[in-house]
Amino acid sequence: MTRDSVIAHTQSYFDCGLFETEIGHLVSIKSQSQIKEGLPECLMYLTNAMIPSFKKMGFSTKIYKNPVEGGGPVLLATRIEDPKLQTILGYGHGDVVLGFDQSWTKGDGPWKTSRDGDRLYGRGTADNKGQHLINMSALGSVISIRGKLGFNAKFIIETGEENGSRGLREIIESNLEAFSADVFIASDGPRVRHDWPTVSLGARGGLNFDLTCALREGGHHSGNWGGALPDPAIILANAISCIANKTGQIQIKEWLPPAITPATKELLKNIKLDGGPSGPIPVAMWGDPDLSSAENVFAWNSFTVLAMSSGNPEKPVNAISPTAKAHCQLRYIFGTDINNVLPSLRLHLDTNGFSNVSIAEPPEENRGGFMASRTEPSNIWSFVVRESIKRTTGIQPAVIPQMGGSICNDLFTDLLGLPAIWIPHSYSGCSQHAPNEHILLPLCRNALEIMGGLYWDIGAETK
Repeated sequence: MTRDSVIAHTQSYFDCGLFETEIGHLVSIKSQSQIKEGLPECLMYLTNAMIPSFKKMGFSTKIYKNPVEGGGPVLLATRIEDPKLQTILGYGHGDVVLGFDQSWTKGDGPWKTSRDGDRLYGRGTADNKGQHLINMSALGSVISIRGKLGFNAKFIIETGEENGSRGLREIIESNLEAFSADVFIASDGPRVRHDWPTVSLGARGGLNFDLTCALREGGHHSGNWGGALPDPAIILANAISCIANKTGQIQIKEWLPPAITPATKELLKNIKLDGGPSGPIPVAMWGDPDLSSAENVFAWNSFTVLAMSSGNPEKPVNAISPTAKAHCQLRYIFGTDINNVLPSLRLHLDTNGFSNVSIAEPPEENRGGFMASRTEPSNIWSFVVRESIKRTTGIQPAVIPQMGGSICNDLFTDLLGLPAIWIPHSYSGCSQHAPNEHILLPLCRNALEIMGGLYWDIGAETK
């Protein structure tokens, strides 16, 4: 009964093919939270897949109905070995984005896993079914070897993260004791490099909004009126260019976060963005030119135009469009004055002559809204996690102040008051949210070893 034994157990679980079989079952459940038809599948994910797995490990389970219309149910699994022991809260989301079935060019489509070399394709393999399966399996390995965890464990599986985690705050607020813990440790997002274990101490927030330039009722012939009628698409394009310049650098000073601290610069000094052999390559002069690509993503704010339309892009006609619209997003780090983002945008547009461009929150399903949050690197749990990973892998993990993406981390740091540590098990070239989503199997094997070692170490320390 040793630490090496639990790591060997995780290796055996992976090498015998059981991991691949189990993730295949999870992927086959079409738990798309963004459409009404997916909600029964979300519930099925909890009842048919998650509850049996947790009960097998000696957890009690409870499903919370979502108080928000259209929100997916939430599962809380609990294993209390001794009220005096520390409690570790885990998390995963069983919902996925839309499958985009006809757009897959790899494997057998989104709902059946398919292996190609080291890649395993399927919707949810990376985001997030494969990631929480790894952590659950590692918990099971510790129980199998030690006969117990050596700590108390709680694990949330929600089914609405891809829809903004609507209702999760209300559920936790109404059941604070049930969800209480000493530390939050979970997995989502990518490593900074596929072969470099990573620890993330928070998440950027996301604020979505629409910009619209609506000038008239209908379109007018571009030959008869071109040069006489203002074009809303041109006006909107120029309005956007005054928000961010041609290299994407934000031009609204109120949108900028506090200066990057020396400690954060030290964390990021050796980190390079790496999307893998077929992934994107960062452009050095995009974003703030005084920052590295890693600093721009993990320690700064970014503005993005997610979608933009005017007229009929699929079938253009010779007419000046009456309206142009852009769906935009600000990703922001902890410390940004988020309450001043839209007011300062209004003032900035008016000052630059774009009072005819309106600002509005988009429909709720496109709103985003995760808040930025983070745990300080000096927190003792950050040290415990990093030392355990180093003990397992022999290398110091990369540490980033917050992941570039957004997730409901503020519910754990702010609402529950926990230090929150994320250990991602994917890589940035995994095509999450797109066709051909996949995981790297060697990375998953390594992640199982890491999590088995970490849970073992936590249990050993809490004796």
